[in-house]
Amino acid sequence: MKYFFSIWFSFLLFTQLGFSQETLTHKVERGETIADIAKKYQVTPYDIYKLNPDAQSKLKPRMVLLIPSNSGLKKNSTTTEITHKVLPKETLYGIEKKYNVSDADLKKANPFLEKDGLQIDQLLVIPSKNPMRAVEKAVYHDVLPKETKYSIAKQYGITIEELEKKNPEIVSNLPIGYHLLVKGNPEKNMEPVKNNPVASQKYASYEVKPKETLYGLSKMAGMSQEDFVVLNPELKDGVEIGMLVKMPASFFVPAVAENKVYADLIPKNISGERKKLALLLPFNVSRVQGDTVNNISERLKKDKFLNMTLDFYAGALMAIDSAKALGLPIDVSIYDSEETKNSSNIAALVSANNLQNVDAVIGPFYQNNAETAARLLSVNHVPVISPLSKDAGNPIANLYQTVPANDLLKTKMFDFMRSKKGNVLAVVDKKKISMIQYLKQNQKDVRLVPLNDNGTVSTENLKSMLLPNVMNYVVMETASTWMVKTTIAALLSAMPNYQVQLVVLELNSTLDSDEISFANLVKLKLMYPSVSRDNLSQEGIAFENKFKKLNSVTPSDYATRGFDVTFDVMLRLMQNKSFEESANSVATQQFENKFEYYKKEGEGYANNGVYILYYDSDLTVKVAN
Repeated sequence: MKYFFSIWFSFLLFTQLGFSQETLTHKVERGETIADIAKKYQVTPYDIYKLNPDAQSKLKPRMVLLIPSNSGLKKNSTTTEITHKVLPKETLYGIEKKYNVSDADLKKANPFLEKDGLQIDQLLVIPSKNPMRAVEKAVYHDVLPKETKYSIAKQYGITIEELEKKNPEIVSNLPIGYHLLVKGNPEKNMEPVKNNPVASQKYASYEVKPKETLYGLSKMAGMSQEDFVVLNPELKDGVEIGMLVKMPASFFVPAVAENKVYADLIPKNISGERKKLALLLPFNVSRVQGDTVNNISERLKKDKFLNMTLDFYAGALMAIDSAKALGLPIDVSIYDSEETKNSSNIAALVSANNLQNVDAVIGPFYQNNAETAARLLSVNHVPVISPLSKDAGNPIANLYQTVPANDLLKTKMFDFMRSKKGNVLAVVDKKKISMIQYLKQNQKDVRLVPLNDNGTVSTENLKSMLLPNVMNYVVMETASTWMVKTTIAALLSAMPNYQVQLVVLELNSTLDSDEISFANLVKLKLMYPSVSRDNLSQEGIAFENKFKKLNSVTPSDYATRGFDVTFDVMLRLMQNKSFEESANSVATQQFENKFEYYKKEGEGYANNGVYILYYDSDLTVKVAN
């Protein structure tokens, strides 16, 4: 991507982001705390954390923080005055309803409304019914592993006593996952949080198997034995076979949603209204500029993350050009999210560029940063499309994950084999304990092939488990070259008398080694699940040729994904319905990726679009029907 980067780097340098006039900056001095800074500027620690998520993990001297200069409260000795900045598309009725004030009271506090009417960016004074104190919005925190009351209280600028007063259930214990109230008053109609080990989680029933113990069950649940007994009080009297106990829902493989009908999205835009799309991509231009050791060319050789970003960006630009050629009325803005695994510029971007008013956001790349963006934009229901992360993540209603989770790929693979009414066996390395456990818990009809004492496959044992007149699918899970070779040899020897096909749940480097014959993998029609496919159609070839012409390189998987995700989002914005309605009703297939969204058990959407691929006799990889 050197050629591509040299073209676009100068463009990126001139798109550095300025901050909104509604924020100040503060350089942290040695010994300062968030509470000190919040007090200085008369804002809450939470206000600072919203704009500076990095400050939650560590506050460093000389770190520059964004401080909200207009938090909505102007104080004097006797009253608390609330102000509201008018946003596009807002109405007097909507503002009056939001703050529960009458039309007469609002106009009395803002006489200019009678003459000028409501204007964008006007600063309205909201008359308060309580002259002493404005209502403080409730803020919650889910307890993470290794967090303490002290660390949480310090993070939000409150005392341990205040934390315990708001959450009396934690006085004696602080369970992981507990949904803590740290600011404001509990939300109305919200059920009180009981002393539950993982109060914010959902649960499913699990039947106790023979030889399972309290220790083993609690370990599977990811909890201490004490917390697991609190969740399941009946276990105080001992563990019995057949008991139904509660397990965190995340312990189970998510149910696969019913397949939707795939269709081509035809652009529709009856209103003619222009849509707004924002891309938050981690170019990290300031970091590249500040690199005094490596020049751009050397940086590109070393920085895989930057290469991935530029590839995705190149594909996205092709999608944007395609949308322009189709005449789609979409305005696209691209921002540098300055993103790493543990930090980002997301909060500042949202604030400075009014991203609350766009129709959709693509990015950021990392799961935690995508979740931050989704939370900041959730009030306005702006869909945030996570383009690359495949982590399970937290339930957020407006977050759409485009990469199917690993557990979903496994489930799809086993469902496909069952749909063919095949005999499914598994050859699993003894070291792969988690896979053996997964099969026993989630794929109970799959039989494990006994191994020899040295961990290799016995041809006799394998053949004794094969069935005539049906396809025998043999799932192989190992990173051992020798075990792969012995499994392949056993299957080849069985081929004259049985129908057999080799299956892996994920391609690994062992299969690409020189010791493994590619010809044998083709003979056994190696099959595996994948989030993407190779598009060998005329359209796919045309896409590849156009990309090569523009960028002087063949498109990588990330480049193609950049096109597919961006183009799919733009087409969904042109459907005369909300993005959520489109996701609920239509599944699509672009050049190499499927988008079959389904609503997760909690909140938010995941992608159900998985391909089942196999090595065909013509030496190409094809989609299994």
